[in-house]
Amino acid sequence: MIDYSKEYTVLIADDDEASLVILFGILSPWYHILTASSGAQALSAAQEHSPDLILLDIVMPKMSGFEVIGKLKESAITEKIPVIFITGLSDPGSEENGLNLGAVDYIIKPFNQAVVRARVNTQIKLIEQMRMIEQIGLIDPLTKIANRRGFENRLNAEWFRSRRESQPISLLMLDLDDFKTYNDTFGHPQGDLALQAVAQALSDELRRSSDFAARWGGEEFIALLPNLDSAGAAEVAERIRKRIETLPMPGDGGAEMSITVSVGLYSVVPTAEMSIGDSIKQADRALYRAKESGKNKIAISKQIADE
Repeated sequence: MIDYSKEYTVLIADDDEASLVILFGILSPWYHILTASSGAQALSAAQEHSPDLILLDIVMPKMSGFEVIGKLKESAITEKIPVIFITGLSDPGSEENGLNLGAVDYIIKPFNQAVVRARVNTQIKLIEQMRMIEQIGLIDPLTKIANRRGFENRLNAEWFRSRRESQPISLLMLDLDDFKTYNDTFGHPQGDLALQAVAQALSDELRRSSDFAARWGGEEFIALLPNLDSAGAAEVAERIRKRIETLPMPGDGGAEMSITVSVGLYSVVPTAEMSIGDSIKQADRALYRAKESGKNKIAISKQIADE
């Protein structure tokens, strides 16, 4: 276990005092711990202290964990804080609901110390990587999201984590339709504003803190969706496509026009025989098919359909 010298803060929210004591004992040697015994206390602590990670019980009186995470995502201060649900519920429906609301992981009661530490440590490592990206210049200067190198670093880490845990990972390759025509018509300054607006829309629609967007190059973007299969990734892709289609862009004579995007989707559970480079190629091939089929569409890699 890495010694983080309590650089990171973890908020544990659970109405069961015994669970709080157990989790405090497991994590306090490495992290600064805050505790809350209700949903309202959790929201207040999150707003005041901006913890790096929240462990959130689902079943609590007055306000459930599902309600709490919904309110966290509504606030600009707390929307990006990763949330791990801690719960005695083991049915797939509850887990699916939690992940759809933006949780990054689940820890099932009764607690296994090794599992708790490993799952928390994984999220802390992701937080470290995000901070490293900001520190070593892996941000695209125009759009202020990750650049290609930053994305490759993040994908590499998520790929091997997904392979180790046998979890799906999805890639979205996005390309603005007819952007050269738009750029030539309205000029590069306006084109730059369009790219910035698209990057912001893409980031907004990636609602889980584990999701990751980057500018791949030119008018092409890429998104990483860990722990999400092709069906879930297709829903995210469609949400992004619709959002970009409705972005207001200046046209002739001050009139507004729209920019559309084509999306290629590839989803897989990585194995030792697979390569990261091939996964990007699969997403890129799907993008090509989306363009060939009329643009402003989503195409899923044929490899998924064949599986």
